[in-house]
Amino acid sequence: MNALLPLLGRLGLASIFILSGWGKMAGYSATQGYMEAMGVPGMLLPLVILLELGGGLAILAGVFTRWVAFALAGFSIVAALVFHANLGDQVQQIMFLKNFAIAGGFLMLAAHGPGALSIEARLADRRRTPAY
Repeated sequence: MNALLPLLGRLGLASIFILSGWGKMAGYSATQGYMEAMGVPGMLLPLVILLELGGGLAILAGVFTRWVAFALAGFSIVAALVFHANLGDQVQQIMFLKNFAIAGGFLMLAAHGPGALSIEARLADRRRTPAY
């Protein structure tokens, strides 16, 4: 059970980014317009999609976990400050706090790693096992 919990945690954290990255690809021009309306250059959208979709898949698989988790934590905080800073609006306040909570989860993942059920753990096991 203890080996399963980090995997389930990674699934929970990764799912919102995988779905969001996919949604941004499907609604590319609308997302680009929204970003520009919020003062963010639309030309950054491919990088956002790469980070969300690619980073989400990396977290799910448990590969480059600490680096990707740290990057997604920073991304979540920046997104909260740029897109959800209207704390007088209750929905935006909830979104703001959600982003900070997600960032906290990613920082825990960055600190503790992906767990036993991950590509990183599998590769580490291979390095420890001598080949005869």
